Amino acid sequence: MKIIDFRFRPNTPEIINGIKNSAMFKAACKAIGFDARQAQPLDEIVADLDRRGVERAVITGRDCETTYGSPANNGSVLEFCKAYPEKFIGFWGIDPHKKMAAVHEIVRAVEELGMKGIAIDPYLAHIPACEARYYPLYTKCAELNLPVFVTMAPPPQVPGAIMDYADPRHVDQVARDFPELTIIMSHGGYPYVNESVYACLRNANVYMDFSEYERAPMADVFVQAMSTIIQDKVVFASAHPFIELEDALDAYASFPLSDEVRRKVMYENASRILGLHRN
Repeated sequence: MKIIDFRFRPNTPEIINGIKNSAMFKAACKAIGFDARQAQPLDEIVADLDRRGVERAVITGRDCETTYGSPANNGSVLEFCKAYPEKFIGFWGIDPHKKMAAVHEIVRAVEELGMKGIAIDPYLAHIPACEARYYPLYTKCAELNLPVFVTMAPPPQVPGAIMDYADPRHVDQVARDFPELTIIMSHGGYPYVNESVYACLRNANVYMDFSEYERAPMADVFVQAMSTIIQDKVVFASAHPFIELEDALDAYASFPLSDEVRRKVMYENASRILGLHRN
């Protein structure tokens, strides 16, 4: 079966070290045992993707410079996409606090660098997804027909961030204000499980993955909804290297999905969002 991984970051030595030492995730990495993650050279990582049937992988950037002082990691996204353009699809990380500079950055990322979407993180930006500073970004993405990938779950022990920033009800409001905008909520908005499912159900333009929470309490709600009412709205994502790709694939293999639903979730829904089916 062909697979698209909608949230994948190559576990190169630079990436592993950057995550472990970041201002946002240093404490969280200790809490989840991230130090045990093994780094690999990029060619080995791509060979592993091929071996597991992952045809394409979306790499999302992150820019939280205003709130955490760390430079954006978009440079690595561009490097990976240039190195393996047939394997990796880049979404550029955008900091909403940079105002019009962020809008101009979207245009540059798409028109000059070949990115296929943008990525935002309300939890780390310390403002909800429906806050006014995001609206110029959504407007530009709607104009350019760019999907917006929104990280919507609160990782542990991140300084300065509160759970409310990751409430899917904020995305629901954005979806109503921008019905032309394609929105993908990452991590299923956990722990707001029912709210995430309903945001996808009632908004034609909202999708989600529930990476990192496949075996968490209430995951059965995700699985039931994915099997029935939102089977066209869920995309597979591993959240590698926070979660090992193999573990994420094993979790999905254990879900009681029909062959049709499995094809949709593992490949077809993502292909439609990314426009790959038109190629």
